[in-house]
Amino acid sequence: MSTPSKDDLVETLEGVARLLELRGENLFKVRAYQNAARAVETYAGSLEAVAREGGLSEIPGIGKAIAEKLTELITTGHLPYYEELKAGFPPGLFELFGISGLGAKKIRALYEALGIGSLAELEAACADGRVAGLPGFGAKTAANLVEAIAQRRSHEGFFRLGDAAHAAEPLFAALREHPDVLQAAVAGSYRRRKEVVHDLDFLVASANPEAVMSFFTTYPEVESVLAHGATKSSVRLKGGLQADLRVVSNAEYPFALTYFTGSKEHNIALRSRALQHGWTLNEYRLAPAKEGGPQPPPVRDERELYRALGYDYVEPELRENLGELAAAEAGTLPRLVELANLRGTLHNHTTASDGRSTLEEMAAAAQELGLQYLGIADHSKSSFQAHGLSAERLLEQVAAIRELNKTFDGFRLFAGVECDILKDGTLDFPDEVLAQLDYVVASVHNVFNLPEAEMTQRIIRAISNPHVTVLGHPTGRLLLERKGYAVDLPAVIDAAAQTGTILELNANPWRLDLDWRWWPLAKEKGVRCAINPDAHETGGLSDLWFGVAQARKGWLTRADVINCLPLGEIEPVLARKRQQGGGF
Repeated sequence: MSTPSKDDLVETLEGVARLLELRGENLFKVRAYQNAARAVETYAGSLEAVAREGGLSEIPGIGKAIAEKLTELITTGHLPYYEELKAGFPPGLFELFGISGLGAKKIRALYEALGIGSLAELEAACADGRVAGLPGFGAKTAANLVEAIAQRRSHEGFFRLGDAAHAAEPLFAALREHPDVLQAAVAGSYRRRKEVVHDLDFLVASANPEAVMSFFTTYPEVESVLAHGATKSSVRLKGGLQADLRVVSNAEYPFALTYFTGSKEHNIALRSRALQHGWTLNEYRLAPAKEGGPQPPPVRDERELYRALGYDYVEPELRENLGELAAAEAGTLPRLVELANLRGTLHNHTTASDGRSTLEEMAAAAQELGLQYLGIADHSKSSFQAHGLSAERLLEQVAAIRELNKTFDGFRLFAGVECDILKDGTLDFPDEVLAQLDYVVASVHNVFNLPEAEMTQRIIRAISNPHVTVLGHPTGRLLLERKGYAVDLPAVIDAAAQTGTILELNANPWRLDLDWRWWPLAKEKGVRCAINPDAHETGGLSDLWFGVAQARKGWLTRADVINCLPLGEIEPVLARKRQQGGGF
């Protein structure tokens, strides 16, 4: 039996609170479990060690009764109380929690009044008017629920890049280590680092495809085998993601890798170029288009294939047929930013707000990654759901950061805040508080339903403040969960250019915001990027990998990304806007 992780413990406690609320239990009891989840989430020590010593009730926020249940969960890996609560409701009911606009109270009302225990039943009740007729719902709520259900269904079969990476990388590593594998890659949209992928395409060069196929179809994470052929197999992994494997010869590998990487439009352009030379290009070879026609040069890898066609090598992230081949022909492709170029990052959280790691733990983790600086930007007071800081607590944190910096050599913590942009575009803290920080990330965290013009003006007003250094997650989207709010991004980018505001590329795989498609315009306007992981624990710093991948898709170089600047050069960039007064 493995000990549940901290995330597992938090998820269980929050699940108990949700179930108690569904049952209509005393609100104080519900809050007790919510508070316990928060206490577990922010506890810096070993919960397992404390549990074995019987000391969980001594942790603030964890009462004696919950401590006993938590000890049982930690030591046995199970909590019968949670299972009993779940057994009191139909399993399909929990699908409703994933629908925007539904919380425990409304789900309980739907269940008790209409017997709704699944997504399909909710959809039917919305369609026949029963939901609209419920007190506290109405026609507008019913219509919103129909839209939310449709959006959820449209996302079925798609996976965020982060979830895909979690499945792809271990399998890729296992394939590379197989003795019969000569070359291997994860191709497809994953290799192009699309923010959302449908499946995984593995490609292998081998002289023994039967052995490789057998290994692939019996991989421990395979849930079911969809097809098992001599050179192609498909499986469903345990997380639901489909994975396909193709095995080719070593000579065919560069052509197959290019073809199966895509995109389709990029491949069509490559084939058209080959025809101009009198050749035919497919997933297996580059050859004369007609018998006796001109012979192409030998091709042993992708770079030689692009060179044969008269192009500089195009990095996989750029292969979207958005001008990359014209740039490759002209020799003007940018040298894309790399993870190794990053010297630090901003926008990270600690246990002071809704993070799970302390200030000291975050600093140590950043240094372990080789970063020279780390920006701390805990939430401001209006983000009450994230335990946002009051002005007094924020300034206490600033003082703690200043003291901690005295202990570092060649590393620095920057004191910032993720300041809420209020509905009217003003900020959650007055200028005299913001002036005491090293930088400010301003973000929208509520009232997402404003009309486009109003939301655009809201954001522009906020970034016109000279103390706002970075606009955080500019569209507020959550991939496969929530669309971004309506906003005129070209107008925001123009305003960022005029005010000297940096735009964030939020590297959290649920966000990846600002979307890669907008970065060429931002770059053209002279707007710089900050790749930030929005880390809420030490492990979240690793999300920088996803941010760099999206920056590369957006044609960004190290010069376009401010946190490629080393310590000693980043400080004046963070201070420049307030020194110049900001505004239009």
